[in-house]
Amino acid sequence: MNTPIKTHDIRKVAVLGSGVMGSAIACHLAQTGSEVLLLDLPSKEGPRNAPAEGALKASLKSKPAPLYSKRFTNRIECGNFDDDLEKISSCDWIIEVIVERLDIKQQLFERVEAFRKPGTLISSNTSGIPISQLSEGRSEDFQKHFCGTHFFNPPRYLQLLEIIPGPKTEQRVIDFFMEYGESILGKQSVLCKDTPAFIANRVGVFAIQALFHTVEDMGLSVDQVDKLTGPAMGRPKSATFRTCDVVGLDTLVHVANGVASNCPNDERSESFAIPKYVQHLVDKNWLGSKSGQGFYKKSKDDKGKRKILVFDLKTLEYREKEKVKYATLEAAKQVDDLQDRTKLLFNGTDEAGDFYRRIFTDVFSYVSYRIPEISDEIYRIDDALRAGFGWELGAFESWDAIGIQAASEIAKERGHQVAGWVNDMLESGYDTFYRVTGGVRECYDPSSKTYKVIPGQEGRINLAYVDNVVWSNSGTTIKDIGDEILNIEFHTKMNSIGAEVLQGLNKAIDLAEEGYRGLVVSNNGANFSAGANVGMIFMLAVEQEWEELDAAVKYFQDTMMRMRYSGIPVIAAPHNMALGGGCELCLHADKVIAHAETYMGLVEFGIGVIPAGGGTKEFVLRLSDSLKEGDIRINAMRESFLTIGQAKVATSAYEAFELGYLVDGVDEVCVNRRDLVSRSKAAAIQMADSGYTRPIERKDITVLGAEGMGIVYAGANAMAVGKYISEHDKLISEKLGRVMCGGDLTAKQEVSEQYLLSLERRAFVELCTERKTLERMQSLIQKGKILRN
Repeated sequence: MNTPIKTHDIRKVAVLGSGVMGSAIACHLAQTGSEVLLLDLPSKEGPRNAPAEGALKASLKSKPAPLYSKRFTNRIECGNFDDDLEKISSCDWIIEVIVERLDIKQQLFERVEAFRKPGTLISSNTSGIPISQLSEGRSEDFQKHFCGTHFFNPPRYLQLLEIIPGPKTEQRVIDFFMEYGESILGKQSVLCKDTPAFIANRVGVFAIQALFHTVEDMGLSVDQVDKLTGPAMGRPKSATFRTCDVVGLDTLVHVANGVASNCPNDERSESFAIPKYVQHLVDKNWLGSKSGQGFYKKSKDDKGKRKILVFDLKTLEYREKEKVKYATLEAAKQVDDLQDRTKLLFNGTDEAGDFYRRIFTDVFSYVSYRIPEISDEIYRIDDALRAGFGWELGAFESWDAIGIQAASEIAKERGHQVAGWVNDMLESGYDTFYRVTGGVRECYDPSSKTYKVIPGQEGRINLAYVDNVVWSNSGTTIKDIGDEILNIEFHTKMNSIGAEVLQGLNKAIDLAEEGYRGLVVSNNGANFSAGANVGMIFMLAVEQEWEELDAAVKYFQDTMMRMRYSGIPVIAAPHNMALGGGCELCLHADKVIAHAETYMGLVEFGIGVIPAGGGTKEFVLRLSDSLKEGDIRINAMRESFLTIGQAKVATSAYEAFELGYLVDGVDEVCVNRRDLVSRSKAAAIQMADSGYTRPIERKDITVLGAEGMGIVYAGANAMAVGKYISEHDKLISEKLGRVMCGGDLTAKQEVSEQYLLSLERRAFVELCTERKTLERMQSLIQKGKILRN
């Protein structure tokens, strides 16, 4: 049977094994739409399902949270292998996530065959056991429907899903998992060959191991290396050694030893040897976070204050962290573009530059020889490293940024050749691995010796490859993304919203109303928007430019209202942080298509003010609309008040619905960030095709007046007396309550949006006259920390 398998064919999934990984996978499958049967060994004493139930409870308490919302736990049923294995007969997919031992996995698969119905998909989450060995001895139907589906931990947050075919896996099964991973699970699906450690761990662990030896050769410290290998080079904040602690040194050593023993012909096999300082930590069982200490250790000083100690690679003892400073790093701080920064780091003339040249050329040489061993395609290796290890640039992308010829020559000088196909490519006149042609990204293909379009771009819009710029200023770029839809993207620091962004938004609306059908607000930044430009607000407040501050806030409010009441549909597409003004922008869009990992909130309370870009007004409006005759308005108002007053931030798009930032039946969640712009564009087209008309400004918003104010004042006073909040928090609470209740009104009454906006603005400016508010702003600007004064 060659009928394609559809993504909606998966309704129920059995997860066999409830350990850290099994429970986390179960959670992710549940929150992406499947009913999940989570099985493990039966308990020897007490309730039979205790192991699976206990593991799930532990997973739900873990940080970061494995679920978008705890309500998804209702989709998970726990059981055990002895009593409940027959239930897998009703499952559409069975995934094995037990201990990494071939014999135990094979024994479980033999038991599974007794209950698995023919045609059911089955896979293993193995991180390195050959798929061909796992399926040995199984039935023909089992082998046709079996493959590797390797998730990275934690599954909710790391985007990589490696798909590894077995020798008899049907092509339609592989096609299904590649599509299902992308469209339903929100993953970067990467097709791998059945080679040791597959792609991400093979290259990623080599990069770490080679770095370990470089550190030893150069006499560098943990502090130095983690400063050098973090965000400066487009890697996670955990850099190298902190990442090792999180992963677990035992896990790292296991993978390294596995590659060393299973890849005797690997030209860099000596790099997988475990350095003495790593072996020392493993022997001491100092494995990282799981054991409480590894390369880092939490401690306390004489006063009981928490501090972090670092493992000294020379003395093999823990010591205080040291300040690290390099001229190359200082220069890199001035370069925002990662490709330009990568080239700068590589060409550094100090010790840091030498370090970068070593670690980059180690990886470049290594990945060149992995083609075609672990992948026929270059882009799959880069996809795996970005999605699995959090690299912003993959290995070949970094090589492009530095220059293939220049980096290859440095590698050769160090005794590391690059594969012959790279030299052939350069001799043919091709000097980059990637290129963009007509808005489509292509990658060099060593087998055909030409460029090929990277698959998976169909129907997706990557703003980086859209070159149809309509208008731009210092903070925004407006692009035509086709079908008469515009997109505006921000490119300020943290995508903060200041005058230049507001100017861009107004211009985008002008252009859209003149000759387009809709507008999308989306960007490729690390965050959608961290909020308004606090530095600008602080400066105006310090200089006591109250009229100018009032005008600036009104400009923000007017722009939000213009978005709301424009003649074209406006779709906001947030991802990661959408805070303060970024959240307010979303509140005023006609529709929000939010990435599942969107952290949305009105957080102005933390800097001593209230939301004044329409955020407070919008919460009052939504509260008014949500209540029916007979509802207890005070209770509902209290919840809305606390959401703003406690600066609650949704930890996912689903939680944003629960907190009132997103609206059921209007806004939507998108699990794959790469689909955000195309989904948003489609929503704009659909609204335009449905005959979008300009909404009517609201003048019927019910507020509670003096009754609500009494509750707010009493609550704030009680909290202050009990020392739960400061006197300044009390003042902000009273200002917030006054706006939400309608100001000086003596009783419940209907008011307009403009009335609430004026109250918002007045409260904001008044709070900016307070010294403690300025202290809070200054703390955020200078230290990046929220001050509670």
